[in-house]
Amino acid sequence: MSVKNAERRLFLKKALSMGGGFCASSIFGKYLTYYSSFLTYGSDIQTTILPDVVIGRDDAIFSENGNVKESKITHILNKSVMQLTGVSSKENAWQKLFNPSDIVGIKLNCLSGRIMSPRVAIADSILQGLKLAGVKEENIIVFERYNRELEAAGFRVRRATQGVQCFGTDELPQGGYDSEPQTAGSVGTCFSKIVSQMCTAIINVPVLKDHDLAGISVAMKNFFGVIHNPNKYHSNNCNPYIAELSSHPYIANKVRLIVCDAILAQYNGGPSYKPQWTWNYNGIIVGRDPVAFDRICHTIIEEQRKKMKLPSLQQAGREPKYISTAAMIGLGTDDISTINIVHI
Repeated sequence: MSVKNAERRLFLKKALSMGGGFCASSIFGKYLTYYSSFLTYGSDIQTTILPDVVIGRDDAIFSENGNVKESKITHILNKSVMQLTGVSSKENAWQKLFNPSDIVGIKLNCLSGRIMSPRVAIADSILQGLKLAGVKEENIIVFERYNRELEAAGFRVRRATQGVQCFGTDELPQGGYDSEPQTAGSVGTCFSKIVSQMCTAIINVPVLKDHDLAGISVAMKNFFGVIHNPNKYHSNNCNPYIAELSSHPYIANKVRLIVCDAILAQYNGGPSYKPQWTWNYNGIIVGRDPVAFDRICHTIIEEQRKKMKLPSLQQAGREPKYISTAAMIGLGTDDISTINIVHI
């Protein structure tokens, strides 16, 4: 099932054909510049309109012993990236997004412990994809705020060794944050050196879950985990702070892919793990546009809340207004009628 808009497709097709002559000053213009940027790497550049969000689900994702099947996850992820990039091989798909010279940071969300953090199997599947793109193992950094969060989620901290690196910002000298603050709208903060200095590209790996203030905590909210003072930016449902932070070049210019662990999702009581408000969505959600991504995830959570006879997030006083703010400042589109969704 896809949500499509014929006029949008025609508009985008014309805009893309105009190339450098297209004015990028409008919200749509900024989105087009961003949207077409992931056709930079690899060969066989595509000109067709590609999905904004790909949702891959499989009710057979669990084995009989209750563990997820990594082979299933890898298959869903590769197929999703192929759909997202519009190419017919997994190798070319990953090569569209990353090149061998990249240093890739994989930003996890491990705040909620092992059960409601990205699964190790998803991280491993992402690593396989990066290898298909030719990225060297030693140029891959799996990271979070703290080593203890990674370890609690089942990841093994390792740094200054051969192969893939895995560590928290707190592993770095002087606390791991830049000494000089940066600004993004009304946000003033020091960024993790992993994001500001070490990585040329980022894969954002959130979890599909509710948030007691922002409404949801998925793609954009995950980057509160790369700044030194996120506690300052939770008023007014975290709006406009989530959107403004996401506009900073360290994030907006470096995030190449979003891979959301939606195998076990949470529709209320987040961001901490509350088992009574979780459900098996059995999926992986993949995209590039963080605004469209969060809007679709918002919709999924609202549908589950309605099914469970809970009030909407708006009725609960925590509508994720930051999504519309992000659209207004040109980070993507939040109009559900124009978001192209592909289900696999």
